[in-house]
Amino acid sequence: MRVTYNHMVVDWIGQDEADQIFAALADATRRDILTRVLRQEASVSRLAERYPMSFAAVQKHVAVLERATLVTKERRGREQIVRGDVGTIQAAARLLDEYEEIWRGRIGRIEDLLAEPLPGDVS
Repeated sequence: MRVTYNHMVVDWIGQDEADQIFAALADATRRDILTRVLRQEASVSRLAERYPMSFAAVQKHVAVLERATLVTKERRGREQIVRGDVGTIQAAARLLDEYEEIWRGRIGRIEDLLAEPLPGDVS
């Protein structure tokens, strides 16, 4: 049985963008920062207070999230305000949904194959 997929897994999100998103999400500190700023925007200095690392290290984590378009920064006076970008989260979720659909299709085909009678099987 040969199966072809008529759609591309990554059509609304580029390969490089997907790589950046998932590389950014691979780090626990960045996931935590993202969770916090999705709940409520925060300044980089406020975020830095929460982690046992330097302000510069937190800034670097935020920069990785920003390059992946998971967060945006806005300058307000002396503060840099960080907020989560829900659109990028939704794009990543759609990509994962697509992979799940492919996986479920494979499971369905396996179930169909197992249900087929074997040659010479008289039921």
